[in-house]
Amino acid sequence: MADETISTVTAPPSAEASSTLSQIAVLAALAATGTLATNILLPSLPEMAASLKVSSAAVTSAITIFLAVFALGQLVVGPISDRYGRRWPVLTGFAVFLLGSIWCGVATDLPGLLIGRVVQGAGACATSVLSRAIARDLFSGAALARAMALIMIAMAAAPGFSPLLGGALDHYFGWRSEFVFIGIFAAIGAVAYDIVLGETHRSTRIPLNPLAIAKNYLGLIADRRFVVPAATVSLIMGGLFAMFAAAPRVLIEGLHFTPIQLGLFFAGTVMMVFAAGMLATRLVPRFGLDRSIRGGLVAAATGSLAILLVSVFTPTFLPFLAGMLVFLLGMGIVNPLGTAQALSPFGEKAGAASALLGFWQMMSAAIAVYLAATVSQQPMFALGIVLTVASLVASGLYAMRARAS
Repeated sequence: MADETISTVTAPPSAEASSTLSQIAVLAALAATGTLATNILLPSLPEMAASLKVSSAAVTSAITIFLAVFALGQLVVGPISDRYGRRWPVLTGFAVFLLGSIWCGVATDLPGLLIGRVVQGAGACATSVLSRAIARDLFSGAALARAMALIMIAMAAAPGFSPLLGGALDHYFGWRSEFVFIGIFAAIGAVAYDIVLGETHRSTRIPLNPLAIAKNYLGLIADRRFVVPAATVSLIMGGLFAMFAAAPRVLIEGLHFTPIQLGLFFAGTVMMVFAAGMLATRLVPRFGLDRSIRGGLVAAATGSLAILLVSVFTPTFLPFLAGMLVFLLGMGIVNPLGTAQALSPFGEKAGAASALLGFWQMMSAAIAVYLAATVSQQPMFALGIVLTVASLVASGLYAMRARAS
């Protein structure tokens, strides 16, 4: 398919490129809100546990409950946006997220923190799921694949650099300052969204009723064009969140890193995600979506197997890092390209498609995080098992699609 770009108004190429860059930057901010609200807390979990007088294991429920609400909420937000448009759900999501951030920042016990995280998750699900739907509103075909890759490159800074930022904020101002920061981020994101994007859903509005919503979701689940790439991406993304959750145990408890060193590790991994996203934009014109995604899955499976073998034979940092970088290379290719492939055929119900994709991703993340914490007492070994199973199942699933097409 020939490359397509959004162009509703005639403009010089430089002005059009600048407008597109601004749109992608705002979409990246929307997409990054959920991961920012989770990963910025990772270095502070021990301090939060001490402050709230609970165990470290108990305070990690603040991450689990956020992911659960984040996943379920997307199933509601997507259809609402297909009926009423994107603007008000996004702005409402930012407002709810800001309220939850304030609640978390003033919490004095774990139940209070968890209530705030529920509110945060309810708001973040709107901004995250609709970032993909808005991208589908604005782009199509190869342009959508490029846009998703660029959005992923930009939003990789959130999970990559936020632990380092969170560690610094915790060190100088305490863990509550992290909620102040993400609240300010939400306020700025809302203003930027309204100025740069506004309403983008101009196709047929789908009725908002339970039967129509169920019909949309069942239709998507029955459509191989959606279900195979969406499930593939969800499995790989589940592995990524397992890595986020397991890294503190692997590096701090197992390899004796400091919280600041953990933050530097996450920041360093961003460069691989950046490189993978840039590579993805160049692979598609040359090899097409299918072959590019299959190549990314091979890389993800190779890195996962390497981590599993390292955990068994030589559980040291450099071999672990090498396996992790190969996995991230594959993930960075599969995520944007698989997302674009899943959403491209469904313009009129992009909100529902994005919602279902987001739900699968976050539920996969919640399951993978749980398994990485419970499969084995050895965190690197448990992570290797989770990543390997997820990557191999994703590769097999996508191979079935290729044979059927």
